[in-house]
Amino acid sequence: MLSSKLPLIAIVTGLLLIPFFVNNVFGHGLGGDMAPPISFAGMDVTVMTMINPADLTVGEVDSANMQVRFFDAKTDTTLEKVTYRIEVWRSGDLLARNLFYDVDGVLNIEVRPQTGCTETESWRCTKYYGEEHVSAPGALYVQGEGRPLITGPIFNKGGLYNIKVDIVGATSPRTQVAQVLSFDTFVSVAQEQNFLIQPAQAEQIPVVVKTYYDDVENFKFEKSDKSVSFNMPFDWDPDYVKLVQVVHEEIRVPKNFEPYSEGKEFKGYVNGVEVDNRVLLLDPYSYEDTNVVHFLVTGTELERINNVLGPSNHDSKIMKFELVPQSEVSKNSFQLKIDAKKRATINVAWDNSYGVNEKIPFEFTFFDENGNLLRDVRYGFTLTDQKGKEIFINIGTDNQNLGIIASEGIDVQGITIPTTDLYTLNVAIFGTGINYDQTYAGLGSSVFEVGTGSQKPTSKVSIPDWVRNNAGWWSEGKIGDSDFASGIEYMIKNGIIKVPPTQREGPVEAVIPNWVRNNAGWWSEGLITDKDFASGLQYLISKGIISV
Repeated sequence: MLSSKLPLIAIVTGLLLIPFFVNNVFGHGLGGDMAPPISFAGMDVTVMTMINPADLTVGEVDSANMQVRFFDAKTDTTLEKVTYRIEVWRSGDLLARNLFYDVDGVLNIEVRPQTGCTETESWRCTKYYGEEHVSAPGALYVQGEGRPLITGPIFNKGGLYNIKVDIVGATSPRTQVAQVLSFDTFVSVAQEQNFLIQPAQAEQIPVVVKTYYDDVENFKFEKSDKSVSFNMPFDWDPDYVKLVQVVHEEIRVPKNFEPYSEGKEFKGYVNGVEVDNRVLLLDPYSYEDTNVVHFLVTGTELERINNVLGPSNHDSKIMKFELVPQSEVSKNSFQLKIDAKKRATINVAWDNSYGVNEKIPFEFTFFDENGNLLRDVRYGFTLTDQKGKEIFINIGTDNQNLGIIASEGIDVQGITIPTTDLYTLNVAIFGTGINYDQTYAGLGSSVFEVGTGSQKPTSKVSIPDWVRNNAGWWSEGKIGDSDFASGIEYMIKNGIIKVPPTQREGPVEAVIPNWVRNNAGWWSEGLITDKDFASGLQYLISKGIISV
């Protein structure tokens, strides 16, 4: 794809040509998924699965369209006269399996969700409607503008659906591929669950949890810190976690409930581990009277949580979410418009308690021309100083899917500003959706300044990147415990490393536990956060192994 060394304007210019080289793009989008390509007859073929409506919520529609497209990823050419075998699975349960035939290679199937299936095997409740194509025996086909129809226990429950697609024949209805081409795609269907919390004797507050993964249970409200928590079935086996792209849960709380009023900040936890600030997205825009908090736990974050908790978490079958409201924060912000047509507006905001030489969590919020959140945005940005020198660039980390994804129209990025000065932020929208729709594509810029901040240094974790080498060497046994401890002790005393104040408790210990060594190794590899690593340092201080 495009090198991150290119100026952003050149990258944007290249991205605007995406309709001509969409062959390099595959991955997950809102309501859709594209499988990695497979070599076939000199082509790189793949399938794209799309659900309409994209944000499908149980109970809100009685009919949905499932589209499957088979095409050459090199040329973005749809292959014609295709025989598909489609399977739909949810949580290991087969819901549907049948052959379908389509002339132009873009198969549309109407799905009508039904409840009340009493069969032990769910697929036995599924019915299929359409004509059998004369040249593709057993494959359903509908002429003209019609669609084959499936009715049954499909999309009638929230969760992650695996749509398996086998290409049995292509190019001609009589041409069977030498070997069946198999693709896996995944789409999420949302389900809303309603709860009531009782913060006071005569007060009841409605809370909605919208789950995109599985049913939630054990919902609780804690009066002491006004937090809400709930559990969801989840397999933490590392091999499975590697396959998960994202776990999405959404919590809606009325803004007139003071702890969750507009302007409040939140902390989020998964299985007791505080999640990165990119996981927790706050949306006060979609509803006038309701704050929406999104947990978007990526596969990378799931692996980090597994690493922090260790093997004891691998056998857990539960994911526990916890949302804790914090105090209201004061934010600085500015807006910028995308291209001359100004179809899209981006609001950039940050907590003004952060300042220069700190990793500032900048919040990017994308709006369309009507002021509504612009979802499933793919974007990138650069930061330049007054001399035009580029000091930061981020266009995403996936060479096959260029751009950072803001699936809900909101994203948080940590940026360190070196000095108090004027800087130019250049933001490019590469496109929206899995197909990089160009409606809102373009480039916008704005000048801004960051102050010194007002955070108390004693409450902040600050660890220079070069300390990672020492941590890595120690975890590998290349330097001794005493060398590591004395080096960390020196850096804390001289303010090079900042950790929250810690009191020593109990007798002095002489042995550093293995879990602290493991944390150091994971931190050196970027698998856990500075805060997680600092917790190990706090332990060493509390046990007298490090004296500060």
